[in-house]
Amino acid sequence: MPGTSTHGAQRTRIDVDQEQDLAHWARKLDATPEQVKDAVKAVGDRPDDVEMHLKGVRSTTNSDTTKRGND
Repeated sequence: MPGTSTHGAQRTRIDVDQEQDLAHWARKLDATPEQVKDAVKAVGDRPDDVEMHLKGVRSTTNSDTTKRGND
């Protein structure tokens, strides 16, 4: 599968063109698929880089934002 190299069970690239891969990373990074796509455009497809980018562009997780909105 191009763009989604694996090392054991760990994926080393995010393939935003593969719906299943995009959904996996969105769940893993607690982000929306659109946020993951935007991050990949900004910093490339390495998960560590995408995670750091997402942490830098939002001060709380999506779960925290949802909880706060329901209070």
